[in-house]
Amino acid sequence: MKEDLRKALGQRVLIGDGAMGTFLYQQGFPVGVSYEEYNLLKPEVIADVHRQYYEAGARLIETNTFSANREKLSKFGLEQDVRAINQSGVALARQAVGEDAYVVGAVGSIRAARRRNVTPEQLERDYREQMEALLEAGVDGLLLETFYDMEEIVLALRVARQLTGLPVIGQFATDGGAMTNDGVDYQTAFEQLHAEGADVLGFNCHSGPNGIIRTLEKLRPVPGVPFSIFPNAGLPSYVDGKYTFGSKPDYFAENALKFADLGARLIGGCCGTTPEHIAAMAKALEHYVPSSAGRAAGSAGPVKPASPDAGTVAVSRPAGAAPGGAEPSLLELVQERHTVIVEWDTPKDLDISKFMEGAKALKEAGADSITMADNALAVTRMSNLPLGILVKEKLGVRPLLHIACRDRNLIGTQSHLMGMHALGLDHTLVITGDPSRFGDLPGSSSVYDMTSFEMIRLIKQLNEGVAFSGKPLKHKSKFIVAAAFDPNVKYLEKAVQRLEKKIAAGADFIMTQPVYDAKLIENVYESTKHLNVPIFIGFMPIVSEGNATFLHNEVPGIKLSEEVRGRMGGLSGESGRAMGVQITKELLDVAMPRFKGIYIMTPMHFYGMSAQLTQYVWEKSGR
Repeated sequence: MKEDLRKALGQRVLIGDGAMGTFLYQQGFPVGVSYEEYNLLKPEVIADVHRQYYEAGARLIETNTFSANREKLSKFGLEQDVRAINQSGVALARQAVGEDAYVVGAVGSIRAARRRNVTPEQLERDYREQMEALLEAGVDGLLLETFYDMEEIVLALRVARQLTGLPVIGQFATDGGAMTNDGVDYQTAFEQLHAEGADVLGFNCHSGPNGIIRTLEKLRPVPGVPFSIFPNAGLPSYVDGKYTFGSKPDYFAENALKFADLGARLIGGCCGTTPEHIAAMAKALEHYVPSSAGRAAGSAGPVKPASPDAGTVAVSRPAGAAPGGAEPSLLELVQERHTVIVEWDTPKDLDISKFMEGAKALKEAGADSITMADNALAVTRMSNLPLGILVKEKLGVRPLLHIACRDRNLIGTQSHLMGMHALGLDHTLVITGDPSRFGDLPGSSSVYDMTSFEMIRLIKQLNEGVAFSGKPLKHKSKFIVAAAFDPNVKYLEKAVQRLEKKIAAGADFIMTQPVYDAKLIENVYESTKHLNVPIFIGFMPIVSEGNATFLHNEVPGIKLSEEVRGRMGGLSGESGRAMGVQITKELLDVAMPRFKGIYIMTPMHFYGMSAQLTQYVWEKSGR
């Protein structure tokens, strides 16, 4: 017979399973359906997924019941099937795996980071209904996963403890920060949840290994509480209507050892992971023996972050640079001289003082334009529209606003663009937008009414005085439209062919994703020199060894050379940022003879780095 789950986690590392929903999606099953209903409709498919994870080495299997509560199932008209779906989920998992595997009932957050009109009373009823069904079917424990708020997970845990004495695992979703969405630091949260009866605590979803490690390293040990870690396979990418994830199995194997050293005793995978990821971790931890000290967390406390303006330089705009918001346009400028666009993220909260401080420093460094993303990585930030106006009117810098296909339908997109036109904001970058399900509000919808190609065409249609509907407008807009280009791909020729379609749709110039390899810069130049539009080659300086590891392993498409990773080895803080700036300067030396357009992306709000690099461009160009 299996030993008690609590005892097992106190003595060894247990391998959990990987993703269910994204794995089904990768197998060709559609989005927008209830994968939990497959417990009833396609039981053989769900059982096969469980079997694959078991054969890969997983010995803790989650039931396919993450969203099998009354609130979530009601979207599909399945609210009367809560008991049947949950109990079938337990039976399928139990039948598909060996007797040495633990089967735990998966219970997901109902609010999913949204302050919706779901009362505590309704939450309690829904959790009780689901947990009772799972417990009646004979699970070995309960897994409360992907919770964002302390309030909700405490409520769910209390319901669980009223119903059972079986082990309960609690997991938050984290982006690498130090606190829950409702403002409770994880140290306090873990201590309170342990007092409430949680046996194992940890993190899953929302970020890859790098983000979870950053969070773990901020925690002190909670005696008797092992960690449970289920990261995503890096950041998702949405290309040609398909979600893909970048992290490879060998990277998960490497990080599994780090998780174990930080006190994790249950290690699996979340979105984007596959049986291959689980097999790699199982092999890496096959002979791992936890230390007798039973380390349950990382460093003794949080590390104070460096000031975001470290290294800021304040210099005059180079002679001849156009004042922001005035003619000539960026398109005209880059045809005459080197032109620098700097990306500067809008804030996540309501305080804009740091944003304006950084924008002022970038203006003084000589940036020709400050570009602002449209909720990058699907993380909610202040709208770039009002901040674009502030940058233009208060600082005299030309704003370039990103506009994503993800967040607005055709009505909202045209309305947004008409507002930009009225305010004189005529430069925009069209992007697809990262999927909302992987951002900070995973319950929100991704619209994708149009592709980036279609949006470019429609914006240029406004320039002809024609609305999206085809009706004539009384005036014509004057939008300069940029398109995005990712050269960090296996087949550059195919990426260029896709780029040519964006140009045919009406793109006026191109802005690339960050490049970290001198040879790739040369290849991009040779592959695109036939194009009749300017290209702004992208750079985002690395800030530390951990940042380099994250970019290389978790960001789709980006691969750093061994030489770059070696130079960043062991570096963080000021020394890490200094090396990151130096590496980027060397890349600029390669790029500037080939490209007049330079696009600098500010990393982690260290605007001083972008300011230094902007000034370097002017020094190199002799302005």
